[in-house]
Amino acid sequence: MQLNVMNTVQWMQRANEKMQTNKDELTALDQPIGDGDHGINMARGFQEVASKLEEATYTNVSEVFKDVAMTLMSKVGGASGPLFGTAFLKLSTKLKGEELVDQTSFSAALNEAVNGLKQRGKAEEGEKTMVDMWASIAHYFTDNEHSTPDGLMASADAALEKIKAMTATKGRAAYFKEKTIGHQDPGSASTYFIFEALAEVWKGDSKA
Repeated sequence: MQLNVMNTVQWMQRANEKMQTNKDELTALDQPIGDGDHGINMARGFQEVASKLEEATYTNVSEVFKDVAMTLMSKVGGASGPLFGTAFLKLSTKLKGEELVDQTSFSAALNEAVNGLKQRGKAEEGEKTMVDMWASIAHYFTDNEHSTPDGLMASADAALEKIKAMTATKGRAAYFKEKTIGHQDPGSASTYFIFEALAEVWKGDSKA
């Protein structure tokens, strides 16, 4: 895979479409274990991202991710804004100056994003948070030299099911302990939609 400014902007625009379409689902996931506003916050944040990217001109992928990060940090409420913002800011920092991002560079950037999420959220893999989904995506690109959109989604699907079966031990959901088994983590679900958007844009590029 290769990311340039054009398809990175398309990725974020598609991610916004996913957030708008799945806003109610994300909110429903958040209601039993959180503040009940995850879908609303993510939809608002990514709508602001899409508007920002339409107005600006970029010379490299890093600049796109930096604007995404800053927008999410300022527009998404609760813990999600700082966390998603941190992930995209780490992508931006790691890819600074690269006009064309290949899989090796993207994989390294994703691993930096995961490390940033762990530090910011004081979380580790296996605690049923968005760290688990981001880490799974990073592992996919690191472990598969010849990655594909379908391979990415198969990995994401498997990760989503694995996360659903976990017991939450971090954040507000941890108060519900075993009751969280079988309930999807909202942050992992919204992360899934972000990378589903990437797979769709990537698949479109492959047909070009």
